[in-house]
Amino acid sequence: MKTALRLLRLGLIGAFATFIIGVIGTGATYLYIAPQLPPIESLKEVRLQVPLRVFTRDGGLIAEFGEKRRSPLALSEIPRPMINAFLAAEDDRFFQHPGVDYHGIVRAALQLIATGEKRQGGSTITMQVARNFFLSSEKTFLRKIKEIFLALKIERELSKEEILELYLNKIYLGSRAYGVGAAAQVYYGVKTGDLSLAQVAMIAGLPKAPSRYNPIADPERATQRRNYVLGRMRSLGHISEEEYQHASNQIDDARSHGLVVEASAAYVAEMVRAEMVARYGEDAYVSGYRVITTLDPVEQKAAVSALRESLLEYDRRQGYRGAERKLTWEGESNEAGWDQILNETPVLGELVPAIVVGVEGKSASVYLGNRTYAELGWSGIEWAHPKAGRRAKDDATLSAAEVLSPGDVIRLQRTGDTWVLASIPEVEGALIAIAPRDGAITALVGGFDFARSKFNRAVQAERQPGSSLKPFIYSAALAEGYTAASIFNDAPVVVDDPALETTWRPENYSGRFYGPTRLREALVNSRNLVSIRVLQSIGVGPAIRHLQKFGLPVDRLPRDLSLALGSATVTPLELATAYTVFANGGYKIEPFFIQRIEDMDGNPLFEADPPIVCEECEARRAATDSQAPQPLPPSAAPEAAAEADQPRLAPRVLDAQNAYLMYTMMRDVIRRGTGRRALALGRSDIAGKTGTTNDQHDAWFSGFNAHRVAIAWVGYDNVRSLGERETGSRAALPIWIRFMERALANTPEAVLEQPPGLISARIDAETGLLARANAPNAVFELFSEGQLPERAPETVTTTQHSDTPQRTPQREVSEQLF
Repeated sequence: MKTALRLLRLGLIGAFATFIIGVIGTGATYLYIAPQLPPIESLKEVRLQVPLRVFTRDGGLIAEFGEKRRSPLALSEIPRPMINAFLAAEDDRFFQHPGVDYHGIVRAALQLIATGEKRQGGSTITMQVARNFFLSSEKTFLRKIKEIFLALKIERELSKEEILELYLNKIYLGSRAYGVGAAAQVYYGVKTGDLSLAQVAMIAGLPKAPSRYNPIADPERATQRRNYVLGRMRSLGHISEEEYQHASNQIDDARSHGLVVEASAAYVAEMVRAEMVARYGEDAYVSGYRVITTLDPVEQKAAVSALRESLLEYDRRQGYRGAERKLTWEGESNEAGWDQILNETPVLGELVPAIVVGVEGKSASVYLGNRTYAELGWSGIEWAHPKAGRRAKDDATLSAAEVLSPGDVIRLQRTGDTWVLASIPEVEGALIAIAPRDGAITALVGGFDFARSKFNRAVQAERQPGSSLKPFIYSAALAEGYTAASIFNDAPVVVDDPALETTWRPENYSGRFYGPTRLREALVNSRNLVSIRVLQSIGVGPAIRHLQKFGLPVDRLPRDLSLALGSATVTPLELATAYTVFANGGYKIEPFFIQRIEDMDGNPLFEADPPIVCEECEARRAATDSQAPQPLPPSAAPEAAAEADQPRLAPRVLDAQNAYLMYTMMRDVIRRGTGRRALALGRSDIAGKTGTTNDQHDAWFSGFNAHRVAIAWVGYDNVRSLGERETGSRAALPIWIRFMERALANTPEAVLEQPPGLISARIDAETGLLARANAPNAVFELFSEGQLPERAPETVTTTQHSDTPQRTPQREVSEQLF
C-alpha cells in the first residue's frame, strides 16, 4: 500500500514537473518565436494579388493581365453550400476551435510515432491562412510551431467570418486559380452562385492537392475526392442522402475556360497594359486595377470585322497562294496525329485550320479536329481556282483537285452555314475612330490579328499618307487667300530640285492633263499636278506651319514640293487626329483611350479630363471676358465657384469658315469624286479623302462627319506594291464603309453647321468668276465674305494655259448673292 502511494506521489510529481517544464518550454518558445511573427494588422488591410482588368466604356471585359486568376468575393457573396463544402473537407470544427485543432495535432503526433515520418497534419483553416499569407509551405517543426502561434494570434484579432473570407479568396485551387471565384470561372465558366452541388464539392476538394485532384488533368481521381467531400457533407448534416446520391452520380464536366472576353480589342489592351506599367510599375499586374477605356463595343466589333473582311477580300483578289502546310499523305485516317497538328495551328482572324482528307469532283472533305469533318463545296473553292473569273461557273472541266490535295493544311472562313477556303493575308491594315469633339478613341484595330503580330500599326506604323494629306495643303491655300474657285493649271510639271538628286516629273494617277482647274475640282478628283502648283504658290514654309496646327509631325514633313503628294510619314492615329480639326469646325483635340482607372474596390484613381469642343462655353467665356469685372456679393460666391469649374476647352487652330469649306470640298469627294463608293451608305453628312502613294505602297481613306472621324490604312509591313489599281478607293475605302455602316447605324445625320461669314454665289464652272444670269455652265460655290470673284465678261475667250495660278479676281460686296 505504501509502495502504491509512493508511486502515485512520484507520478503526480513527475506529471506536475512535466507540466511546469511544458509551460516553461511553451513560454520560452513563444518568447523566442513571438518577435518573428508578423503583425496581424496587415491581414485587415490585405491586398490580394488581383490581376489588371481592362474594360470597354460600358464595362465589357477586354483583357486581363497577371499570373494569378482571382475574383475576390465578400463572404456574403459566397453560397452557403460552398462554405459548408470547404468546412467539411478542410476543417469541420472551424467555428469551435481557437485556431488550432488539438485533436488534429494529436493525430499527427501519433502518426509520427507510428511511422517515424513528418507529415502535414492537423492544419485548420486559420493555420492555412497563416501559412498562405505569412509562411512558406516547407514541412519543418519550426514552421509548424510558428504556424500554430500565428493562428492563435490571428484568432484573437480577427473574427471567424473575416478569416473564412480571406481563406476562400486566397487559397490556391489549381490552373492559376486563386480563390473560389476564379476557380468557378476557370473550371466551369460560371459564377459561384451558378455552381451545382457536385461542382461545389469538386472545387472544395482541391486545396488538399490542387494538381493531383485537378478535374481537368485527372478526372477519375478528382471525382473520387469530390465524392469524399460529398460524403463528409452528408455525415455532417449539410446535405441529405438524396442530394448526396444525385451529386455523386453526376459526370463532371470541368474543362479549361478562358476569360469571357466581351470585346476583341487586343491592341488597345496592350496599350493600356503599357500605360499602367509606366504609371504603377509591376504592381499594375497584382493590385486589381480596373481600367475603363473609351472604346465603344459596337464600334470596336465593327472595326475588327470591317478590317478582317476587307483584307481577306483583297487577299482573294491576289489569288490563292496554296496550302499553309503539306503533310505526307498515306491515305489512312490518323485523327490523333491530325489533332496534334491542328492544336499547334492557332485560329487567326477567325480563320480555322483544317486538313484536306479527300478531294472529289468540285468538292473536298476536310478534318476540323476532335473527330469533326466538313464538306467544302465548289462555292467555297471556286475563287481560288487559277481560272476563276475567266471560266463559267458550271464548267465541268474545273475541279477541286486543281486547288487542293489530301494532306493540305488550309484555312477556312465561316460564312453563314457554309465554309469558304481562305488564306492568312500577307497584307496588313489598321483602322482608328475618334470622337472629334473630345478626342476619345472609340475603336482601334492595329492589324489583322494581334496573335500573329503585336505591332500596332494604328499608332506605330509611320507610312506615307499620299493624297490624304492634300486637304491640309488646300486648307493652307484658303488661309493664304485663295478660294475654292481659284484656278490652277493642271499641266506637266518638271522640278529640278538638288534635294531630290534628280529631275522630278510628277503625273496624275490617270496620266492625263486637264488644264485650268478650280481648287474644289482638283481635290474632288485628286489632281496631283494642281496640288504641286498650290504648294508652289503658297510656299513650303507657310504650308508646313499650317500643317503643324493640325498636330502633324513637323520633323517628318519634307521641305520640298513632294509634300503636296503626301510624301511625309504619319501614323493612322496622327492622321485621324489631324482630320478631327475639319470634323469639329477648327479645334485641336487630344486623343485618349483611358477614361477612368479604379482600384480593386471601384474607387476612382484617375478620370480623363480632355479639352473639349464647346462652342456655347467658348461664347460664354468670350462674353464674360469682354465685360469689366464687378465685385460679387457673398451670395454669388457659389455661382462664381461653379463658373470656375468650367470644362477645359480645346483651342481653335483653324477658322470656322476654312474648316467648313474643306468639309464641303471633301463631301464632294464622296458625292462625285474618288470616294464615290461611300455613297452606298446613303448618307449626306459624310466627307473624306482617298490616299494612294507611289506604286500603290499604301492605300488610305480618311473620312468623317460631325460625330466620328475614321481612318483606314492598308499596306505591307515590308513596303511593297499592293498591286495594279489597288488604290485608296479600292483597298482602303471598303474598310471605312463597312465600319461606318455599323458605327453610324441608327445615328441621325450629323452635318457640320455652316458658320457665319460665308456667302453662296453662282460662278462660271470654267473661269471661277461670278456667272451671268444666262450662263449655261454655272454652279454654286461658297466664299468667305470679301472674297467674291468679279463678274465674268459677256464673251469668254479660250482660257490661256498658264503656270501661274489665277487668284480669282475679287470685289467687295455687301449682300449675299445667289
